[in-house]
Amino acid sequence: MHLLALGSNATGESSSNAGLLAQAYDAIKAGLSGTLRSSRLFSTPAFPKGSGPDFVNACAVVESDLSPEAMLALCHRIEAEMGRVRTRRWGQRVIDIDLLAVGDQILPDRATVTHWMELPLEDQMRLAPEHLLLPHPRLHQRGFVLVPLADVAPDWVHPLTGQSVRAMLEALDPAEIAEIRPI
Repeated sequence: MHLLALGSNATGESSSNAGLLAQAYDAIKAGLSGTLRSSRLFSTPAFPKGSGPDFVNACAVVESDLSPEAMLALCHRIEAEMGRVRTRRWGQRVIDIDLLAVGDQILPDRATVTHWMELPLEDQMRLAPEHLLLPHPRLHQRGFVLVPLADVAPDWVHPLTGQSVRAMLEALDPAEIAEIRPI
């Protein structure tokens, strides 16, 4: 089971951004032999605050025999085909497709993922890992990921924290969650 997060803030209009997510879903389905279940779409403030227009975010569960590396390559290929250019970390983007987790796999190892999970925000904003990290090192902190993920995988358990998506979501600041609205 692959867990994906999708987002777009290419424009200030949620309907346009939602259309870009629909295109990404179609491309994912076309690129794999398996099933895809998607969450509702949500309007979420840009992260970090003030870094661009609001996002439209969603999550998906993909049942496929692709390796984590092959799934990541598919996601990056789709992003490139849709016009994503990686110029600024956490900047405005046409499409963002993140591989959040693959079952209970930890890649490349527990110590490396834990290191990235514990990085201060200032370092997260300027540093990027050189290799695939699973689970995504910040998914447990992000309402814009956990709210849609709760739609499609509420019982998935983070292999390092031991918490379900529901529990991670309940641990977040209610004010942050209140800013995330279904569209």
